[in-house]
Amino acid sequence: MSDPARPTLDDMLCFATYAASLAFGRIYRPLLDRLGLTYPQFLVMLALWSEDGVPIGQLGERLSLETNTLTPMLKRLQGMGFLDRVRDTADERRVIVTLTEKGRAVQIDAGEITRCVAAASGLSEAQIVHLRHEMRELHRRLDAHASGKAGPGPA
Repeated sequence: MSDPARPTLDDMLCFATYAASLAFGRIYRPLLDRLGLTYPQFLVMLALWSEDGVPIGQLGERLSLETNTLTPMLKRLQGMGFLDRVRDTADERRVIVTLTEKGRAVQIDAGEITRCVAAASGLSEAQIVHLRHEMRELHRRLDAHASGKAGPGPA
């Protein structure tokens, strides 16, 4: 790192992460266009393929999204026929999100998409696993710090 009092763009981990995220978007866009999904919608689908029939709040937690961001996305996915939203019969305040047959069927295509993106990265499977672990740990530490659950000082 150059002079810490005068950081440059190239010194910033947050910018490197942001730029990589933009590059992911450019790789995913044409692949997801075939399914009619945006990247955030794809993330919702990935979460539901892992665990179907979950309350909106739980889905939001899993995706680190607020309900007011998630709900319009879910409505759009429902309109596209990928999922249903129904009130929980045990608690009318809760809305449960479930995949439709069409939503389950596109999971097969998702596997090919993730393989294409992994290949485009040029990283080995071991490197991807390591990087993913490091990014999750970074996310955990930054979240803890932002929520006041971490001690003082840099995370």
